Amino acid sequence: MAMTNINIRTDEDIKAKCESLFESLGMNMSTAINIFLRQSLRTNGLPFDVKADVPNETTLAAFREGDAILADPSTKGYSSIRELREALEV
Repeated sequence: MAMTNINIRTDEDIKAKCESLFESLGMNMSTAINIFLRQSLRTNGLPFDVKADVPNETTLAAFREGDAILADPSTKGYSSIRELREALEV
């Protein structure tokens, strides 16, 4: 089988952590990437679920609080950055 090279760029810290992980599994980076590529072909896609980040309950609560503040007509609003800064300096 003819071999070819693939050049990829990745974060230095991620690379180091993955090299350590793969070494603990008895393989090098090249073997791990080849496993990924073969599994991609086998599944005809990415060999894992790709999902959007779902906010946790704390973040959802913050979103709800922000929406409630925006909907409250008694909430003070500011028409300029200067006006906001003056209010913050009090």
